[in-house]
Amino acid sequence: MITRIWHGYTSRENARAYEELLKTEVFIEIKNKQVEGYKGIQLLRRELNDEVEFITIMQFTSLDAVKAFAGEEYEKSYVPAAARRILKRFDEKAQHYDRKLELTYP
Repeated sequence: MITRIWHGYTSRENARAYEELLKTEVFIEIKNKQVEGYKGIQLLRRELNDEVEFITIMQFTSLDAVKAFAGEEYEKSYVPAAARRILKRFDEKAQHYDRKLELTYP
């Protein structure tokens, strides 16, 4: 399992609009690509002093599945134009991790 992690930052004023854009457009667009091996996405949000940080965590079954989603330059961030207009800054490259162990507790 490959985990793809990305960070984006926006102003407090734009945080709600950005979160809504992710939920109603970007995440649906990603799902509609129907990439084989894509297992889902999580969204984290953190209030900072003068901005809001968003982290997306995507799960894929393999690096080939990541490449099917993002292309051969798979580390390059996937940031649609509408999101770029709202964000102050963002990771130009996503980070990829190979999950070796998952512990769950009742």
